[in-house]
Order: sequence, then structure tokens, then C-alpha cells
Amino acid sequence: MLKYLLTGLLCLTLGSAIAASADEPSDRSAEQLVASLHPQQGRIALPGKIATLDLPPTFRYLNPEDTSHLLEAWGNPPDPRTLGMIVPAGVDPLAEEGWGVVVTYDKDGHVKDGDADSIDYTKLLKEMQENTAAANEERKKQGYSTMTLVGWAETPHYDKVSHKLYWAKDYLDEDAKHHSLNYDIRVLGREGVLVLGAVATMSQLASVKTEMQKVTAFTNFTEGNRYTDFNEKTDKVAEYGIAALVAGGVAAKLGLFGKLLALLVAFKKLIVVGFAAVGSAIFKFFKRKPKVDLSK
Repeated sequence: MLKYLLTGLLCLTLGSAIAASADEPSDRSAEQLVASLHPQQGRIALPGKIATLDLPPTFRYLNPEDTSHLLEAWGNPPDPRTLGMIVPAGVDPLAEEGWGVVVTYDKDGHVKDGDADSIDYTKLLKEMQENTAAANEERKKQGYSTMTLVGWAETPHYDKVSHKLYWAKDYLDEDAKHHSLNYDIRVLGREGVLVLGAVATMSQLASVKTEMQKVTAFTNFTEGNRYTDFNEKTDKVAEYGIAALVAGGVAAKLGLFGKLLALLVAFKKLIVVGFAAVGSAIFKFFKRKPKVDLSK
């Protein structure tokens, strides 16, 4: 079964490079790649010590190298730019119930949250749906499946105390008639945003929603990098706010959301389902079940 995730905005050059690498055969099987993982537990300092993960026993962390290996096991190009991945403990990552949260960091500046209470998410959803539909015309020309943004699987919500934003979207692959769930979390910091993106099927919404609330709770910026550490005299302010984070960051602010969506090209077996301001394309393709126990 296919599961999809796009946590970043790609340029044409990167899109072409990814498409080309998708055709290159791997020297190792998916099982071998997953067996090579070294899941970590407990308190984790992310690369650069920008943030920490205080993992409960039910979660494990994969460093950037292992994350690339798992992405490769999922049939996708590795991406060295991630800060790692959070996976549920004791769950086979290639099984039907497997899922993960890819972590990246967008250092675009301090995101002001003054617009949080005034956003009309019904209107914003309609605009996103229109832009997605417009992008489908280009996808058809490219010979790929079209997609439909069905609606919010969970309406965006911003916690002013923790400065954390989360929402979920329901996407439909028009060809496969398959619904995909994208669950997004943004942790606002002093100089940027920590991006956490999970993907699963809509049938997993209830369980993933519960688990992602745990992920939200144990993911925090380190002292000096927190939202409240912002110094208006020295620190850069991002050119977008909360609404743009949900709609697609800089692209949404500059009116390029639909245009850039049309330029995104996925593998022929996969479908792009959304993007954040900056990051990397990550697609999941579940193939086989390896004999791996991430609970160890």
C-alpha cells in the first residue's frame, strides 16, 4: 500500500535529480537496509543541538543516516538534510501499520503568531483545494496521478503557550481511490520552525492523532533557541505568519502556491500530497515485512 509525504518545496533541478535516482537499483534489499538501523531511545539532542526529543518508551529516534536508509528501504531516494526520524517502537516500519515522523528545520526567521486568532481556515482550505486542482492539470500532462485535497482531517490549531501548530489533511489519489493522511506539526522557535511531518492512511487517523500529540509534547527547542528567546534587535523575522505555514510558507505568501505545485513531479507510482516552506521530498512505499524489532 502506498503512503505519501511531502515535507518540502522542491525546485525543478532537485525534482529531476530525485526522479532520476528513483530508477537506480539498490545494492541492498529493503529488509537489509532496515536491519542496519540503530534506533535510539530516551533523551535525544537533534543535530546542531537546536532541539531535543524526550522520547517515552513507545518511540525511537533514527539519526539522519539511518533515516536515509529507511527512506531507501521505502523505495525512495535518501535525504541527508533531515534531522532524523521518529518511529513507533516495536512496529515493523515496512508493515501496513508502520509510520514515521520526519524532522527538518526551516531557518527562515522568527514567525510572528499575531494572525493565529484571525485565520479563516474554511476559506484557507478552499484556496488550497483550488490550487491543488489547478496543479493537477500539469500532473496530467506529466502522466501522473491527480490528487484531491478532500479536507481537514483535523482543523489547524495553534497553542499560544507552547508555540506549537498542528493540523492534518485528507488527500485522495484519484486513480487508486486511496485516501492518505498527512499530519503536520510546526514548533516555532527563535530563528525558525521545527517541521515534523507524519503520514499514514485515513483509517489510522484516531491512533496517529493520539500519538502525534505525544510527539508534540516531547519535542522542544533548547534554551537559547526557544520562541521566547527572540531578540527583536538582532534576530531576523520571517516573511510569513501562521496562515502561510499551513498553506505552504513563502510560496503561499508570494502567491506561488498553485504555480509551484504544478512544477512538483513525483515518481510514477507515487503522488505528491502537500508541502511546507522549505525541506525535502519524502515518499513512503511499503513493500515487504522485514524481521526487525525496533523495540530493542
